[in-house]
Amino acid sequence: QVHLEESGGGSVQAGGSLRLSCAASGSPKSHYCISWFRQIAGEEREGVAAFGSDGRSSVVDSVKDRFTISKDDEKNILYLQMNSLKPEDTAMYYCATRRAPLYYVSDCLQTLYMDVWGQGTQVTISS
Repeated sequence: QVHLEESGGGSVQAGGSLRLSCAASGSPKSHYCISWFRQIAGEEREGVAAFGSDGRSSVVDSVKDRFTISKDDEKNILYLQMNSLKPEDTAMYYCATRRAPLYYVSDCLQTLYMDVWGQGTQVTISS
């Protein structure tokens, strides 16, 4: 069983940067898709960035000029570098993975396809 643990959240002013980390333990290489999601209070969880089953990455259009996804396969750590942060980026950020492969990396940004979740890390951006 894979366990995911996020870290790196915090409170910063608008325009600042944060780097989130997601450490995977267990048997992460047996899983497919490793993704970042966020949930703004009162709204549905949404996909932000992901690596697909074939290693391709995708970042949603709303943040792709500011957020970068990367990973260290040796350490089994997923990262989300967030720059030029805005108050609307305030949310709980989660990483997630899936046990079965998906053909399209964009599917790795859909909550319904993910079956292992971390506990989340809070990001708060003040204006």
